[in-house]
Amino acid sequence: MKRITTWILSLAALVSFGAAAQEGTLKKIKDSATMTIGHRDASDPFSYYDDRQQPIGYAMDLCARIVDAVKAELKLPKLDVKYQLVTSANRIPLMANGTIDLECGSTTNNVARQEQVWFTITHFLTPNRWAAKKSTNIKKLADLKGKTVVSTAGTTNIKQITELNAAQNLGMNIISANGHSEAFQMVETGRAVAFAMDDVLLAGLIAKSRNPGEFEITAEPISAPEPYGIMVRKDDKAFKAVVDKAMSAVYTSGQINAIYSKWFEKPIPPKNINFSLPMSAAFKKVTAKPIDSPDPKAYE
Repeated sequence: MKRITTWILSLAALVSFGAAAQEGTLKKIKDSATMTIGHRDASDPFSYYDDRQQPIGYAMDLCARIVDAVKAELKLPKLDVKYQLVTSANRIPLMANGTIDLECGSTTNNVARQEQVWFTITHFLTPNRWAAKKSTNIKKLADLKGKTVVSTAGTTNIKQITELNAAQNLGMNIISANGHSEAFQMVETGRAVAFAMDDVLLAGLIAKSRNPGEFEITAEPISAPEPYGIMVRKDDKAFKAVVDKAMSAVYTSGQINAIYSKWFEKPIPPKNINFSLPMSAAFKKVTAKPIDSPDPKAYE
């Protein structure tokens, strides 16, 4: 009986937590005067650690604007911002269960994920490609036939390469890694010949590597450019409205240009890597007319 009672109480606690989460993120933040930001450790330049192990990056700067907007909306004299490290595998569950209020990184906004979480205005567009050592002479998808390929667990990238593997009968051995750094290390050490990931993230990993000249990113994309978005909880219209308004203001005011340039066109800490990546024509359209569509075709 005691075991059953304990189980019932635990279930009740979970139901209570879920009900509280459904009351809305704004109420949750106001009642606690705390907001929790989910961030990544190696998604340069979107969300990563500096040399003091502090989360910084392009997405983090955008989230800082959102935090200011939430604070103003709730008329809070003080808002305590906490940071929670997330991975590709746990970021959606941690958002859904109320652990984090924003996920500020390099998460692809797609239809499948919309069933579990929502996204604010698109903050980047990128296709899926792969990186390999130049010495392997991997130039096109067919060159990967029968080879070991790695991608990061819980990403759209591993799903896409898996589907291509089956559709084209390539016989690739596809393995998953817990993070981008681990996946790239597998290519560095020869445990995999290629790493399938968003091209901008691959560029950052190569630039930070010991021998950047050893690697190249394929010219052949695995996918059309896909939208990145900052995650919020599903069905929380009030919170999303505040977040969308804050993001739209950053875009239409022109603030986005300086923020983008800071992270993609100038040397960034801690190693002064420069991505040298001008804003794409497709993303310029988003800054002029902000949208949050998960459909890559909406950005053509």
